[in-house]
Amino acid sequence: MTLNRIKSLISLLIWAFPLVVHAQNGEIKLSGKLLDQSSQEPVSYANVLLKSLPDTAFVTGAISDAEGYFTLQGLEPGEYNLEIANLGYDHSSQKVYIGGSSVFLHLGEIYISPSLTDLEAVEVLGQEEGVNAKMDVKSFDLGDNISQRGGSILEAIQNLPGVSVQEGKVNIRGNDRVAILMDGKQTALTGFGDQNGLNNLPASSVERIEIINNPSSRYDANGNGGIINIILKEEKQQGFNGSVGMALGAGAIWEKKANLPGVRPQYSITPKINPSLALNYRKEKLNFFFSGDNLYTENLNKNEFVTRTYEDGAVIKQQLKRNRDTNFLTLRTGMDWSIDARNTLTISGLYGSEKIIDNGDQIFYNEDFSERLRLWQFLEDELKTTVMGSVSWEHEYKEPGHKVVSGVNYTFHREDEQYFFTNSLPEFVGEDAFKLLSDENVIDFNLDYSRPLKMGRLEAGMKLRRRWIPTDMQFFPGDNSPIDSLAGGWATYKETIPAVYGNYIYESKKWEAEIGLRVEYAKLRYEVNPDHPTYKTDGYDYFQPFPNTRLSHKLNAQNKLTLSFNRRVDRPNEVDIRIFPKYDDAEIIKVGNPELKPQFSRLFEFGWKNTYKSGSFYLAAYHRKTSGTITRISTVFGESRLIYAIFQNAGDSYNTGMEALLEMDVSDWYAFDININGYQNQINAFTVQNLYPEPHEYYMEQQKMFSGNAKWNSQIKFSNTFSGQLTAIYLAPDIIPQGEIKGRFTMDMGLKKLVQKGAGEVYFNASDLLNTMVIKKDIEGNGFSYISDDYYETQVLRLGYTYKF
Repeated sequence: MTLNRIKSLISLLIWAFPLVVHAQNGEIKLSGKLLDQSSQEPVSYANVLLKSLPDTAFVTGAISDAEGYFTLQGLEPGEYNLEIANLGYDHSSQKVYIGGSSVFLHLGEIYISPSLTDLEAVEVLGQEEGVNAKMDVKSFDLGDNISQRGGSILEAIQNLPGVSVQEGKVNIRGNDRVAILMDGKQTALTGFGDQNGLNNLPASSVERIEIINNPSSRYDANGNGGIINIILKEEKQQGFNGSVGMALGAGAIWEKKANLPGVRPQYSITPKINPSLALNYRKEKLNFFFSGDNLYTENLNKNEFVTRTYEDGAVIKQQLKRNRDTNFLTLRTGMDWSIDARNTLTISGLYGSEKIIDNGDQIFYNEDFSERLRLWQFLEDELKTTVMGSVSWEHEYKEPGHKVVSGVNYTFHREDEQYFFTNSLPEFVGEDAFKLLSDENVIDFNLDYSRPLKMGRLEAGMKLRRRWIPTDMQFFPGDNSPIDSLAGGWATYKETIPAVYGNYIYESKKWEAEIGLRVEYAKLRYEVNPDHPTYKTDGYDYFQPFPNTRLSHKLNAQNKLTLSFNRRVDRPNEVDIRIFPKYDDAEIIKVGNPELKPQFSRLFEFGWKNTYKSGSFYLAAYHRKTSGTITRISTVFGESRLIYAIFQNAGDSYNTGMEALLEMDVSDWYAFDININGYQNQINAFTVQNLYPEPHEYYMEQQKMFSGNAKWNSQIKFSNTFSGQLTAIYLAPDIIPQGEIKGRFTMDMGLKKLVQKGAGEVYFNASDLLNTMVIKKDIEGNGFSYISDDYYETQVLRLGYTYKF
């Protein structure tokens, strides 16, 4: 490591403060079957006791059923003694070790007889959630994230360790190719490969969030940066219960930077309203659930000041401001029906409606502001509608955890978008418009099998996805219109992906191992209307293996070393290849690329976890190589000063770094965490050809930079019913396509008070408490460069109340 990198890492350490992670400890179930040694018949109604070692204290017990099966529940990892007693049989015992890799354990057949028999020791696995024993999943309860209560899922995620948010996209360890799941599934609400809607989805519907750095073969192969799994709330109590809540907030309380002359006023004192309701009724074999959330926000979505310089010496000063109104309604309902002791049917549905109104102004001046070159004003009216339906059937075998789950999911997502422009130049004023209609249809068929073993578990399954998205773009150009109306028309995205997987987990007292393989075939065809002036029908297909391995050695009860590897893919999403130019910026035209191919990545990681009485320390070193890196390339073509931003495969890129997470419970009233992530991003030199509006090449020299982030979260318990949280985040400068994004710092705080004997909760929080978050970028293109400062709304104050009944 060079001296400059060491200095950069020391700088991150100086910025680092503490972030609390609350582990979700799972309950382990241990099962087995008792048989008579002589007759091989089941031994019914025998007493099975589990005692802790070395103190032999009673932990739990059970009685075998008529078929000889028994189940012990609610167990934690550790060493135990399993004792079996029954009239007519000798008392027998055996040592049992419960590790950290499986929720369900099955000892198999255990033979007992009237004669004395020494049973061999059996070692068994278990699993705990949170920053788990496997060191590949971090789980965070949003109920503990006081500083972002009442906001969006994106706002809640940005405070979690190992995660940063850059320009509205989640990054894990500096990589924005992150797959977003809801209850383990990809959905249109959060994107089938990209990231959608996280800034509008309310966090009030979420129980916890899991960060998965090294996904196993059970998960879809996309998302080379990792996986964010959003677990929705679900009550398990008997009878009728639920919760109701209301959060009110206000943002843009102070003006960060004044408008340039001629721009309509910025939003200020923007309201945020989030009512929520969850209902659940569980009785005997039936469970009905319903939840509804509505998040209404007004915000200053963008307020970017730019200086653009061209190679001929021309300098343009500009401001782009967007006042945005958003209303996101989410309704979710369904039922679980326990048909019998072994079979459960679940039917669920979800409806989402997102209404967006943007009023934007973009003004252009010459270098000394003596001449206004252009005023571009627009109204965006967009409605996104999502309907999802899911049916699943689960069959459980006699042994807990031995089950097969099959299901079908259908998603319909409509994007109905209209833009209306007023283009004011010194010579004329033009009126232009366009309308986009996109209907996304996705059908997933899943079959998953899981079987617990004596020392691990076996998983296998298959999945078939069929996805099709017809789109239609209509342009309505006015006089002297800058819009390329010939680039409209229709296009259809068609994707078929069958996949099969297998995964085996093994654990002994000293070793853990996991090996898995997912084999996937993908076929994409993007059909383009024959009248398009630039692009033609294109696509790709591949048949690829995606292996994952993990090997862990337990040095002792407190220390564990883990080495892991996985290979993943990121397929271009429909918006990445969409052929229609987008005019949300007057002089930066964004266009997709039907020739775009998938990018493939390989990740190696080595980790160490030390657990002690008052907390734990986690350290990981990782290296990721990505081939065919997908990125957006901006170029200037011809005499026009318009910038064309088009997705391309830019060649190889690398992400190498280290992550550390320290958690400590200092006292009964104070706990803290420190999370530091330092990495080097590198993109090798590459040459690409942008086809739009005419073919032209672009060459980029190698880019690399040492970057990272540091986070602090401090939890303070003032009393049994009153607690607080303070969070600070520093994001170091980092490379972006063709440039650099500067460092940023923000601080959040929150207070929570339990009332009504714990059934009610009142909270207050403030994001970006010091109003310091400004996005600053430097971009170098072919024949142009620009620097920008975005003073968008980041500071929000919220007051909320929830009540559980």
